[in-house]
Amino acid sequence: MNRELEIINHYGINHQQRKLEEEVFELQEAIIKYESVKDDVSYARELIQLRGNIIEELADVHLLLNQIQEYYKIQDEEVLGVYVGKLERTLVRMGNESR
Repeated sequence: MNRELEIINHYGINHQQRKLEEEVFELQEAIIKYESVKDDVSYARELIQLRGNIIEELADVHLLLNQIQEYYKIQDEEVLGVYVGKLERTLVRMGNESR
C-alpha cells in the first residue's frame, strides 16, 4: 500500500475531505495575504516568508489531493486528460474575450 492510501485509510475519507477544505482555505488566505503586500517595498522581507507559506499550503493541498486520487483509484492520465481539455477551453475562451 502506498503512503497516500495508508494515510487516507487511517483517517478516513470524510476526515480527509474536511481537511482538504481547510487546507484549500489556508492556501487561499496565504495567497490573499501575499497579494495584499507584494507591491509594498516595506514588506520585502515578509514576502519571502509569505511566499514560503504559499508553498507550504500548496504542498498540503497536493498531499490531500493525492490521497483522494489514490482512494478512488484515479490514474494520473485520467486527470491529465481532463486538465488539458480544461486548459485548452480556457485559452480559447480568453481568445474570444480579446476580440
